[in-house]
Amino acid sequence: MPQRKNRMTYAKAGVDIDAKSEAIASLVKQLRYRRAGRGRMMEVKGQFTSLIDFGDVALTLCTDGVGTKLLIAEALNKWDTVGIDCMAMNVNDTICVGAEPIAFVDYIALDKPNPQVTEAIGVGLQAGSKMSDCEIVGGEIAVLPEMVKGIDLSGSCLGFVEKDRIVTGAEIGIGDAIIGLPSSGIHSNGVTLARRVLEKNDIDMDRKMPELRGSVGEELLTPTFIYVRQVLKLLERTKVTGMVDVTGGGLRNFVRLKKGVHFDISKPLRPQPIFRVLQELGEIEEKEMYQTFNMGMGFAIVLREDDAKDAVKALGKGAKIVGEVVEGEGVGSSELGLSYTVY
Repeated sequence: MPQRKNRMTYAKAGVDIDAKSEAIASLVKQLRYRRAGRGRMMEVKGQFTSLIDFGDVALTLCTDGVGTKLLIAEALNKWDTVGIDCMAMNVNDTICVGAEPIAFVDYIALDKPNPQVTEAIGVGLQAGSKMSDCEIVGGEIAVLPEMVKGIDLSGSCLGFVEKDRIVTGAEIGIGDAIIGLPSSGIHSNGVTLARRVLEKNDIDMDRKMPELRGSVGEELLTPTFIYVRQVLKLLERTKVTGMVDVTGGGLRNFVRLKKGVHFDISKPLRPQPIFRVLQELGEIEEKEMYQTFNMGMGFAIVLREDDAKDAVKALGKGAKIVGEVVEGEGVGSSELGLSYTVY
């Protein structure tokens, strides 16, 4: 089928994931200094958080932000949930190596102080802190009228894991099962494309649609689900070989885990209605949807096939075996006819 020129993509919306990867690589190649002794970085490639050698344990450190979901909060003047997103984007990355998130610092950059808005952001941060059992130990508010228009919210998370319990993906093998955990919706990735689709179709954030539970803006503002408690509980009882936080890049996040195997998502979770609404309005191809959005699966766990059924029960409502590890490389879905080999 020939490509239509009006089909929307993440790149056309202004976010080119491949160009972003090149920018990251150009930065990282300059960061060559390595500390010696305690506190040195552990060389574990492809993971969602960094690992730091600290004796008998490894510390983890990662950072992330809420992104253009903040523009939806601004449009609806509803700021009390974006703090949950900020926490979630960090703590969900932290647990991917088996680490427990313990401390968090937030960073808010804004053009002018607004106590009502920052108080509402604090409500969400507090909720996310409680959900993840991760204490907020500090933060920073920077007033930057010449640099920032509106508000930007990000944070950094510290975690820890005993060295013999680190989950790196190195032990993933052919035949391992893949369990998917449902997302709460769009989470905090691909929002720029979602907003562009709505703008192109002259759809305001307060528009209600029969397919959705409320307005389109309220649907997009649904906070990112925090998987910390259920994943840490599973790790206490089951050996896990790999974990994936399905964020920006969608299914391509699996490629970060291990080369030499193919993650076949043969029984994908059903995407929430918001994804199909956006796909139809933007005439977005299926491949683009699955490399931009989480498409209903916000987190994934890889483990031995023999442990999969018990793990699904332990993980609770919505958890499902979505596929298996097979011969080949990359990630894809035999059900959907999709394949990705690069992150």
